[in-house]
Amino acid sequence: MTSRYNSTKNPAKLGRDPDRDSSFFEALDRISKIAIKLGEFNLCTATIPSLNRTTAALQRAMTLLDEEFNNLLKECKHLELESKPESKSDTKSSKQSSFKTNHELPDQHHRTVPECSESDKEDVYPSFSQETVSNMKRIAGTMIYAGYEKECCMSYSFLRQSSFRGILNKLGYESISNDEVQKMHWDTLQSEIDKWIAVIKKCSKSLFPGELKLCDSVFTDHPFISHTIFSNLTRAVIIKLLNFANAVVLTKRSAEKMFKLLDMYERICELIPVINDFPENCRTELISEAEGAKSGMGEAIVGSFYDLESSIRSDNAKIPVPGGAVHPLTRYIMNYLKYACEYRETLEQVFQYIDPKTEEDQSARVDENDDASLRNSHLASQIAMVMDLLDTNLVMRSKLYRDASLRYIFLMNNGRYVVQKIKGSTGIKELMGDRWCRKRSTNLRQYHKNYQRETWSKVLQCLNHEGLMVNGKVSKPILKERFKSFNSMFDEIHKVQSSWVVSDEQLQSELRVSVSAVMIPAYRSFVGRFKQHFDQGRQSEKYIKYQPEDIEVLIEDLFDGNTASMKKKS
Repeated sequence: MTSRYNSTKNPAKLGRDPDRDSSFFEALDRISKIAIKLGEFNLCTATIPSLNRTTAALQRAMTLLDEEFNNLLKECKHLELESKPESKSDTKSSKQSSFKTNHELPDQHHRTVPECSESDKEDVYPSFSQETVSNMKRIAGTMIYAGYEKECCMSYSFLRQSSFRGILNKLGYESISNDEVQKMHWDTLQSEIDKWIAVIKKCSKSLFPGELKLCDSVFTDHPFISHTIFSNLTRAVIIKLLNFANAVVLTKRSAEKMFKLLDMYERICELIPVINDFPENCRTELISEAEGAKSGMGEAIVGSFYDLESSIRSDNAKIPVPGGAVHPLTRYIMNYLKYACEYRETLEQVFQYIDPKTEEDQSARVDENDDASLRNSHLASQIAMVMDLLDTNLVMRSKLYRDASLRYIFLMNNGRYVVQKIKGSTGIKELMGDRWCRKRSTNLRQYHKNYQRETWSKVLQCLNHEGLMVNGKVSKPILKERFKSFNSMFDEIHKVQSSWVVSDEQLQSELRVSVSAVMIPAYRSFVGRFKQHFDQGRQSEKYIKYQPEDIEVLIEDLFDGNTASMKKKS
């Protein structure tokens, strides 16, 4: 019968004639039983010929089965490796979590989760038909019963490992040493991390569960063999993946790396339940390894967040931002926090799991009047700390401006940017609570009042009616001096403050409107009452340099960042 199968040119020897296949397996079963029985007798001249003939027949049959077993496994391997490649959304990390350094983070930065691709929806692995699995199970059972367990397991393990490696290679996965990871530039390492994330996702979702299901299906009657083969296959892959994670943790720490670490942390968290479904003979060891990698990753995440605090404390540059504009540090911190809130659930878990002392710090840091969310959230407590540090830093930087009015413009610009970022981030607003957010708006209004007082109170004093009367009459010398002082002060304010920067259009408009609201009525009233004391013509033009409408137009020049601001006046 074996000779008849071998005479077939088709690589697949079995499956073409079910009746013949059944007869073949029945004959093999009888021969295996005979070989076992003969093996139980003491060797003698009478039994040796029979044993030799039985063993030879069995050997030829097993060679045929092993070849058929290999063909079935290779057929599936080719299907898996020739399947369509992963879409871009599959091969990249599910979050666009690169983060720029040097306080140059773009405002539009956000975490994105791609829609499910077709490959996600129809991800069936391995690509074996039920008939193929049934044939492999029959062959494996026959070979094991006949004493060819080692050959069967070697063929299965070798080809499944080869197929597994091929799929990982398609995902761009390569084994990278610890030393190589440490020497990599961060941009290059980010690319490797994205590949690692894609591999972990693929393994957790389909490769490991599918491989376990296949092993259990092929070796249904031999669970120990199934578990051993599966353990040997997956253990090496998981250890390599976790070693990479451990190597990334050892790279130089920085705040902007936190988001990639969070992506990796989440993937490890997803992997652990999958490992929990593994056979017991490898589950305990791999869970321990995964938990260790998770812990190390969590510590690196907490450390990165603390590095953000340290970077604010150490950022004490002595060069002020021109025109009182929003400082790059403010942009960086607010975008960082906005992005961090998109990982809120994970960060809460990390802080609670890795750094229990944050609970004590949290209690000491929050006020009893704070929102419940701030009192109960580890992340909210950390954000509050970062914001306090940023506020302190900005107040320190405001003192670099010699002009007190510009200090308040600087604080207003940065405060407004912070408030707008909070309004635009549901995460921060929900996390920190309404009271915390309102407090920041209150601070912003106070800066506005301080600016008004510092800049325009002296100008308004020039328009005060008091002190102009001498012996019941308006004193022209005093009146002239008042108009001269007003013109001088206003010209200087216009010249200087037109070069200041308020990039937020609403804040710019609010400032101009508030200035006009106090200046225009006061100036119109003053001019209207006292212009009659000047002779019409040159004397009037000399002292009454501006009409109220002119002042209104010139106020619109303020905060434009225009260094040639006096052109309009001329």
